[in-house]
Amino acid sequence: MEEFKVPESEIIARRKAIQKEMQANNIDGTFISQRVDQFYFTGTAQNGYVYIPAEGEPLLLIKKYMPRAMVESPLRQIVEIGSIKEVPGLITDYCGKLPGKMGLEFDVLPVKQFNFYRTIFPAVTFVDASAYILKTRMIKSTWEIEQMEKTAELSRATFAYIREIIQPGFTEMEFSGIIDTFSRKHGHGAQLRIRDYQTEGYTWHILSGKSGGIVGLLDSPASGEGTSAAFPCGAGNKLLAADEPIMIDFSAVMNGYHMDETRMFAIGSMPDKALKACRAAIEIHDSVLKKVKPGVTTGELFLHAEFMAESLGYAEYFLGPPGYKVSFTGHGVGLELVEPPFIAKGKKDLLETGMVFALEPKMVFEGEFSAGIESVFVVTEKGGRLLSKVPAEIFIC
Repeated sequence: MEEFKVPESEIIARRKAIQKEMQANNIDGTFISQRVDQFYFTGTAQNGYVYIPAEGEPLLLIKKYMPRAMVESPLRQIVEIGSIKEVPGLITDYCGKLPGKMGLEFDVLPVKQFNFYRTIFPAVTFVDASAYILKTRMIKSTWEIEQMEKTAELSRATFAYIREIIQPGFTEMEFSGIIDTFSRKHGHGAQLRIRDYQTEGYTWHILSGKSGGIVGLLDSPASGEGTSAAFPCGAGNKLLAADEPIMIDFSAVMNGYHMDETRMFAIGSMPDKALKACRAAIEIHDSVLKKVKPGVTTGELFLHAEFMAESLGYAEYFLGPPGYKVSFTGHGVGLELVEPPFIAKGKKDLLETGMVFALEPKMVFEGEFSAGIESVFVVTEKGGRLLSKVPAEIFIC
């Protein structure tokens, strides 16, 4: 594995981007404690906090481990602290004064922690920083896209390995462990980053045959035979069998950057009904990609996916069974597995160069199977470019 470090030029550009947002919204500073946001703006995920003033240099405050933070982060102002109670004084010392209005990550900050911040910053007005933090992260730089392409190569190798070893007799859970082990040997970090506190990040959904016909679909499936009420998702105890559709949704992360992909498999052959549905999903996938260009809204992409599903005769099954359909067919992806914006019904976010999405047109045939595909693409000036390196095909093994 090559040594990994976020370039100083990246950190400077990110700081300038969020400072522009703060200045536009009359916010004096932003205090960040969530680990992924801290990594994005500092280059290190060591235990600590970062304060970014609307103007000037950020202040990185490290509880532990200071030596590693000094190596990883290019920031000039890095201070070791023993307690968060030291933070207000250090902000005053390094930045000249405390902010009158300070942004916090309201979407992920626990209420207990927020109430504590109010005791150590009694004169500060707090506002929600989440929107402009995520807006800054939403546009990926050339360097970030290069990191995602490395993760895409890892994912390509993993799907190639799946094609080599898939066979009847494995349970879904057992097979997921085998492919996860392979991916970890080749650089997969295993722990997926999920911002939503009610969503758990794990690598795999493996839904074979009827397991795919009883799912909630997409990122919160309630999988098949043998799953427990305490963990009703991902993969179960059903045995993989020949001549049935097998949906494998695999996510990998390397150096913090995620890849989220789904391909359909079958051992020996795939029933004609499932084969046609899988081909229709690929047709929807390819058609939506052709519509991608800067200035198009994410809602327009969603409507086009719905239109294609209806025109191909799959409106009833698209995005879930009747009464349980989801209202999106894609999401941003980057340092977290699911990021804004979303390719979703009614959304008016304009596509911009540098946005990266996981596009996932999927179908559920209740009581029978699931069919679909998921690939990651980046918006360029010329349109959508696939970052995924796994062929957009059905794999009959």
